[in-house]
Amino acid sequence: MSEPTIERRLEKRLILMTQDEALSARLQALLPPDWQLHRVTDLETLGPWNEVLLYRFLLLDLDEIEVFDPLDVIRMLRMEYQINLPVFCFGGDPDIQDEMRLARADRFFGRDEMTTKLPEFIRMYDW
Repeated sequence: MSEPTIERRLEKRLILMTQDEALSARLQALLPPDWQLHRVTDLETLGPWNEVLLYRFLLLDLDEIEVFDPLDVIRMLRMEYQINLPVFCFGGDPDIQDEMRLARADRFFGRDEMTTKLPEFIRMYDW
């Protein structure tokens, strides 16, 4: 296994797990030029755990239960990969949010809040 270079570790990338193309476009428009948004519906498409580790944070759509199980995503991150990547959830009902809290997701927002919160996240993780 090759190790990531310092340059790769410094890339400013985030994961967006959703099928919502309109939301994805709105979030992409808010990103500074040096940031990259990777929209996926399967965490494994990003590669092995050491590739996922290179991302700054994950935005997770809790309304996409028909496409992927958000609980499986957080369990894969926390238990299988053992990564403490910040996970910011949006949407979903109170029941799924409670389950995600127990599975160690970090914060929860309404769908529309993501466009107002993303610049704050960018500032927090722009190291």
